[in-house]
Amino acid sequence: MAKIAFILLCHRDPDAIVKQAQSLTAVGDYIAIHFDARAPAAHFDKIRKALKGNPNVAFAKRRIRCGWGEWSLVQASLHAIRAAVDAFPRATHFYMLSGDCMAIKSAEYAHEFLDRREADYIESVDYFAGDWIKTGWKEERLIYRHWFNERTQKRLFYGMFHLQRKLGLTRAIPQDLEIMIGSQWWCLRRRTVEWILDFIARRPDVTRFFRATWIPDETFFQTLVRHLVPGNEIDSRTLTFLMFTDYGMPVSFYNDHYDLLLAQDFLFARKISPAAKELKRRLGVLYSAEGQRFQISNEGRSLFKFLTGKGRIGRRFATRFWETESSLGRERELLIVVCKKWHVAKRLLERIRQVTNVPAIEYLFNEQDTELPDLGGVQSTLSKRHRHRRALMRMLYDYYDTDRLIICLDPANLDLIEDFCRDRAVTRLLEVDCQFSDDYLTGHAMRVGLAGERTPRETLERLLPAIRNDMVHESDRIRDGEFDNHARMREVDSTEVTAQHISGFLTISIEKAREIAETDYLFAD
Repeated sequence: MAKIAFILLCHRDPDAIVKQAQSLTAVGDYIAIHFDARAPAAHFDKIRKALKGNPNVAFAKRRIRCGWGEWSLVQASLHAIRAAVDAFPRATHFYMLSGDCMAIKSAEYAHEFLDRREADYIESVDYFAGDWIKTGWKEERLIYRHWFNERTQKRLFYGMFHLQRKLGLTRAIPQDLEIMIGSQWWCLRRRTVEWILDFIARRPDVTRFFRATWIPDETFFQTLVRHLVPGNEIDSRTLTFLMFTDYGMPVSFYNDHYDLLLAQDFLFARKISPAAKELKRRLGVLYSAEGQRFQISNEGRSLFKFLTGKGRIGRRFATRFWETESSLGRERELLIVVCKKWHVAKRLLERIRQVTNVPAIEYLFNEQDTELPDLGGVQSTLSKRHRHRRALMRMLYDYYDTDRLIICLDPANLDLIEDFCRDRAVTRLLEVDCQFSDDYLTGHAMRVGLAGERTPRETLERLLPAIRNDMVHESDRIRDGEFDNHARMREVDSTEVTAQHISGFLTISIEKAREIAETDYLFAD
């Protein structure tokens, strides 16, 4: 069975470090601690004294001062790794943690998980071909030498960078290494860790290179593991659940996140807020629990993105500058069916096609596989359709040789609705207002990744009102737009009322509109 030696990098809160170490070692696992030399000596003494009698605890033989983005973080990790390798010969896996991490699964589950597959778990993406770095420096991290801390020695850091760039003082990347990048929170097998220690003893040139690399904790282990271990024995993922805000700051977890954390397909989570006392207590107890079963739904990141997106929705009332002189044409009509239930809108369009001769196109701005004619490539991707929306629509009018066209839009596409409704063409809007049952909302949550097959019922019960309110909010935003020629066709309306809305929208006789409105399966889920 797997025996884990945790490599703990920490710099504060000695009481929490003691509790973390006691919890992780209570079930027979090990921990090697590097406590930042910047922290008060009294705090380190307190930790050593509290854990002195615990044979499953070791300390790095040398403490160093650590700084964000520096080699010091890698060096501290190596000091703790060497201490763990020497002190715990029975350890099969080495798991990197910080003082803000806590287990979100039991030790029993973690050991069984690691026993299932002979693999190293470390996120390692090709540095140059991948898109792990979203913004900022990329090549500059490697080809220039970085000796100063960007946060505490900003003038020296950027001064040395600009001087090297001006003088052309670049350096070569070690030829036999393919640089990789990924999260610093990894779990490696003992064999892999021993290979790394042996490699850096034989290759001081590699250590020298990474010593002057910016943020090497994201590249050092990731590169060496990929260099030393066969690819089929590497699972390019972290086992630590962490999220970042839109501003690049790590998300903290609080007392009410307990159920959410347990449902994620990870063994640990970071960051647990220091204020989340109850969460820490429950997670501390969890690691030593036996017979615990976990329902993995893994919707945490998509749920966070959904919930934090509320309240940040902007509106654009002006046309883009390159489109100010562009129009669908004053003599043309664009008829837009807006409906959250796509299958309802598609049935409505199919019935309209049968009763009228107006060309009707389904969710062309939402579904990649919407059937469209070849328009020279502008229709090939959703991003192109959005970017060249006016040109696309004019080409569709020409293709169908018509001045009237019907399309479907999701209510979330407010920018498209605003854009088209403010065009010189005559635009009519038919909003189809459907009823949303709990079963439908549950299915919707699963389709968009907010929930999974194993999401607990209690979690869904808390999530469904938010989704329902989100749909109501989308409809409210459309009504707040006060668009001309805007009609609402409601599921609860009578056939006669619905026929009147359809008649006005399509400008057809009430008799033909009634044929469409009498479609009995129109709103069926």
